[in-house]
Amino acid sequence: MLNETDNTNRLGNLLVITAPSGAGKSTLVKRLRLSLDEIAFSISYTTRSPRIGEKNGR
Repeated sequence: MLNETDNTNRLGNLLVITAPSGAGKSTLVKRLRLSLDEIAFSISYTTRSPRIGEKNGR
């Protein structure tokens, strides 16, 4: 039986929001997360050095 907190086998949709810096991506994502309960936010992966204040896994 699938554990309800285990989403590894759950199908869904992927929405990629991409735009230049300052275009409003963060604002759009914040509003989507407030209005849609089922939306999940991915953790970015990058090979660059961490920015000031960035924490691994967030």
